[in-house]
Amino acid sequence: MVVLDGRNLTIEKVRNIARGEKVKISPGLWKKVLQAEKFVNKHIGNKKAIYGINTGFGALARVRIGLKDLIRLQRNILLSHNAGVDRPFSKEFVRAAMAIRINTLIQGYSGVSCELIKNLVTLLNKDIIPIVPRKGSVGASGDLAPMASIGLILLGKGKVFYKRKIISASRGLKLAGIKRLTLKPKEGLSLLNGTQFSTGIAALINYEARRLCEVADIAGAISIDGLRGSVTPFSPHIFRVRPHPGAVKSAQRIRRLLKGSAILRSHKNCSKVQDAYSLRCMAQVHGAVWDLLEFARKTVEIELNAITDNPLIFTKNNTILSGGNFHAEPIAFALDIMTMALTELSSISERRTFRLLDSDLSGINSFLTPKPGVNSGLMMAQITAASLVSYNKTLSFPGSVDSIPTSADQEDHVSMSMNAGLKALEVLENTKYVLAIELLCGTQALDLLRPLRSSRIIENIKRKIRKEVSFISSDRPLTPEIEKIKAMIEKEQIQSLISI
Repeated sequence: MVVLDGRNLTIEKVRNIARGEKVKISPGLWKKVLQAEKFVNKHIGNKKAIYGINTGFGALARVRIGLKDLIRLQRNILLSHNAGVDRPFSKEFVRAAMAIRINTLIQGYSGVSCELIKNLVTLLNKDIIPIVPRKGSVGASGDLAPMASIGLILLGKGKVFYKRKIISASRGLKLAGIKRLTLKPKEGLSLLNGTQFSTGIAALINYEARRLCEVADIAGAISIDGLRGSVTPFSPHIFRVRPHPGAVKSAQRIRRLLKGSAILRSHKNCSKVQDAYSLRCMAQVHGAVWDLLEFARKTVEIELNAITDNPLIFTKNNTILSGGNFHAEPIAFALDIMTMALTELSSISERRTFRLLDSDLSGINSFLTPKPGVNSGLMMAQITAASLVSYNKTLSFPGSVDSIPTSADQEDHVSMSMNAGLKALEVLENTKYVLAIELLCGTQALDLLRPLRSSRIIENIKRKIRKEVSFISSDRPLTPEIEKIKAMIEKEQIQSLISI
């Protein structure tokens, strides 16, 4: 169980919650929540306009709302802002967003009731998860449409996932033992105004992307042996004079993977002077990807524990302040950076795959088949990788540099963090496939070099892969084989062997 305290939520914890772990609230925070709720109630009757409490929203901020309509106002914002489209997100992303939102609300700057937070916690812990359409957020004022889909459930409207089925929200509330909520002043706005959905996507992508760096080093090391390349470019002396942390880490891993390889020893005195860049510069490229992912991780983890709604309630200062913490520019940048980093990871991987399949470059059978000609071997696997890499490049145009004014020009600059997130998700999936293809080709190359053997670690990895995908002695459909290795990557079955 993850304890949410508003200060210590990490990417790893978000990932665990997304995959089903339950949450509980640090007990000492309820007092702050109650103080903020009382503060809002005290100012309801103010003659002074307080955004989102006694005014309309967005460009309607100048419209004053009478006392009799304050409750209706909060209900209406969830109804009207529930405007997302397209197929729904998987449960994991919605669970992540819910957890991050709870972590924000519990800090006592939003003015919601303890009951509202407890209801969200109950839904999350009982795995009754809102259906949230993928598209419709511009990332300011936060992820309005996606978060409205979550908030709507508390009213008994919309639909939810429950035990692999889709049921009505009203049924879901009954199963959770929760009554439909009558929203209090500011509660509707506090449910949807913030960056939590984009941040949840960024957190889950960052976790997987960092693990893919390990897979890339493994696949690259296998390709080095498959192509009878050199381990010299990964010497610690080289990285001591240019000590980028990611490159140092990647080089260390590749040296460890190849240690003891009989294939390496077999061509120690060959005439080749240098390997191609996709082999020789592997650690520099993989390391640069890692360093960008680490930069993005720091940004995301600040956001995980941040207050991103508006206006904010500062009970100690006796004030309510309107600001712009909902603007998701930091997360949009982080997502775009991760997209570009993953694209490069896939790009250099495909180049190694290409070399493995070209007999003039590899010195082994064309397209890695024992009988080229009658068999096409793994020819199409590289073509698939090329297609995916090219698609990744198309998706790498940054979403964060785009902006379309919304809400009658009141919201005249937006982050487009959700668009950046959707692109990043696509690139993440493509990169998994590209690395799976390199592993498919690299292990095939090692088998064709028998009786020579690679290192103990690499042979263990190959053995693990061979339990799922046998040696391709004659042509057969490649799609199932690629999917099997991708599934192994996603289950972290390949990464887990690196320490053996």
